[in-house]
Amino acid sequence: MGQNLFDISGKVALITGGSRGIGLMIARGYVEAGAKVYISSRNAASCELAAHELSRLGKCIALPADLSKLAEVERIAATLATQESALHVLVNNAGTAWGSSIDAFPEKGWNKVMDLNLKSPFFLLQKLLPLLESAGRAGDPARVINLGSVDGLHMPLFENFSYAASKAAIHHLTRMLSSHLAHRHINVNAIAPGYFDTDMTQPMLDSMGLDKLMSIVPQRRMGLGDDIAGVAIFLAARASSYITGTTLPVDGGIIGNS
Repeated sequence: MGQNLFDISGKVALITGGSRGIGLMIARGYVEAGAKVYISSRNAASCELAAHELSRLGKCIALPADLSKLAEVERIAATLATQESALHVLVNNAGTAWGSSIDAFPEKGWNKVMDLNLKSPFFLLQKLLPLLESAGRAGDPARVINLGSVDGLHMPLFENFSYAASKAAIHHLTRMLSSHLAHRHINVNAIAPGYFDTDMTQPMLDSMGLDKLMSIVPQRRMGLGDDIAGVAIFLAARASSYITGTTLPVDGGIIGNS
């Protein structure tokens, strides 16, 4: 029994924002673990390139889309339905951020972030429900993994008002969805990453420097690809079948010590 608890080989997964950053880290982990992985990204060229590179390790297919637009959400769900009869794992990772002082924060910076970080995950899940239900079983449900952030759990370091609010909202939406979908054999959980070497973290590094930023991380280091991929594999595997509605910080101890 135990040797198969973390096996995700043969499962079909869709990872949004999968061409770079944390999405790419998770995609690589899934491909190496034997899953069939679809990745989506707004930039078609980078999406195709990432899928090509990951295909050297296993099965990876590009599905480029601008998920900030509902029509694109509907299109990618319809396209996937022509390719697969079931979807075992949906990773809602695509996201964006905006930083500005409260006095100057623009409506554009609010709407752009909320649309991609909060609205799109909900409607993509909605459109993919038939495929998720086809994959779900009582002993091994289908999985939805929403990417939140430590900024949705504590006071952020910077004035990223819409980003932090969107991540707090996705944590709560995760709890709501888990309650409504449990009887349909779909688990919904969230991961709240801390500081990883991604484009989104770079402005903090530029402003504070690595040593100062890491001084608030008890483990005194950035997160690595295996750190986030391992948690995502756990939440996709049979080992986590009885876990739903949780938000798991993957942050080197920031939240536990705040």
